[in-house]
Amino acid sequence: MKLIGTLTSPYVRKTRVVLSEKKVDYDFVQGAPNAENNIVSQYNPLGKIPVLVLDDESTLFDSRVITEYLDTVTPNNRLIPASGRERITVKRWEALGDGLVDATVAILHEARRPAAEVNAATIQRQRGKISAALKAMSDDLGGQAWCHGNAFSLADIAVGNALGYLAFRNPEIDWRSDHPNLAALFDKLMQRPSFIETAPHD
Repeated sequence: MKLIGTLTSPYVRKTRVVLSEKKVDYDFVQGAPNAENNIVSQYNPLGKIPVLVLDDESTLFDSRVITEYLDTVTPNNRLIPASGRERITVKRWEALGDGLVDATVAILHEARRPAAEVNAATIQRQRGKISAALKAMSDDLGGQAWCHGNAFSLADIAVGNALGYLAFRNPEIDWRSDHPNLAALFDKLMQRPSFIETAPHD
């Protein structure tokens, strides 16, 4: 199988971390939706990344769909509980992490507009979402070693991915001082090869 995406996309990174943790072999093909002669739209009618192209040439898109599929491909290192409240709790963590990413991406896109067209209110609104998401993560994590239960899961991947992207794109936001438990979790995650190998950089 092959994964299409960019090295800086947080949605792609979340998928790459799961692929690494599940020890799934794949080819990484760089493709950006807005690049000239991009191949993304050939595989995803929505023109978004990541796209997972399976061995039979069928495709999956949206990181949440891809990560859920990958967790069922091999029985090792299960990242999502099979059913019930535990499963929904992990998926809730994923939604929270992805929501923080969405707000960070929205700020990036707004800031890249011509200076005269930048909407300060939009940026402020997205920063409010980031603050609320960080507080919810910190409150829910509390003193636990992992986001859910006693083991590493997709919840931790989603949170670590979100915090990493926030640090990458908005280093002026000092979430470490405000939420030391999140900082401790992030530092622990950054010792894992899956996070080290996929760290975003320009």
